[in-house]
Amino acid sequence: MQAKINWADLGVLDGPLLLFGGPYSNLQAVEALAAFAAARDVPGGQMICTGDIVAYCGAPRESVAAIRALGCAVVAGNCELQLASGAEDCGCGFAPGSSCDMLSGAWYTHAAQALAAEAKAWMGALPDVAVFQHQGQRYGVLHGGVRDVARFIWSESAEAVFEEEWQALEEVVGPVDHIIAGHSGLPFIRETPRGRWINAGVIGMPPHDGAQQTRVAVLDGGEVTFHRLSYDVAGAVADMAKAGLPRAYADALQSGYWPSEDVLPPGLRVPSLARG
Repeated sequence: MQAKINWADLGVLDGPLLLFGGPYSNLQAVEALAAFAAARDVPGGQMICTGDIVAYCGAPRESVAAIRALGCAVVAGNCELQLASGAEDCGCGFAPGSSCDMLSGAWYTHAAQALAAEAKAWMGALPDVAVFQHQGQRYGVLHGGVRDVARFIWSESAEAVFEEEWQALEEVVGPVDHIIAGHSGLPFIRETPRGRWINAGVIGMPPHDGAQQTRVAVLDGGEVTFHRLSYDVAGAVADMAKAGLPRAYADALQSGYWPSEDVLPPGLRVPSLARG
């Protein structure tokens, strides 16, 4: 849980915006993101990351450096906050004893050892939430929840969950027309009575759909489109092997399916028979 909420105003961003989350220490995905942006003439100042630069993959130091070199805005994810504070675990919100909980120890320890103190200090200075204006609409940006950074919010979460978070955000930053979020790893848009809740998805891990491509979102003219991001999967897997990380997440990069579904609500799980 968080206490004081630090927020940043990114100003007016009226051109096309690249929205993404969860680089997850996947350097090859960050490089593919940079190429995607360059092909569309989107500068770093028009890119927003919803946090968790560091997580499951093998190149945490290089991924942080690459994201910083892009010059994009970043809100703090639970991984940034935990690493910056010297915490013993990622604070991802996984159920104790779940597969994801047990697997997180290895990559978190690797990241904590690989990152320099200066990089961790940079993480600690990131805002918890941000706001910006786009085409006359005001957007809020957060990672998971406003006061619980590791709160999982899904496309099928109850309406009351979105209302609670909307109210919590507006208590900090004032009225917003739409919210951009991350953490859960699955891209979606939920139309709520308040406005659109937009999860941009993540670039570092596939969205549990059986394909290797990850996701990035583009906000242009008030409309959001999701795009598949192809990258050097073999290179990312090699980085994970070099770091001595467990095979489970490397297998996920290749298969397109997460190593465990116990974090997912039942409606978003994929039956094993459907995986082929």
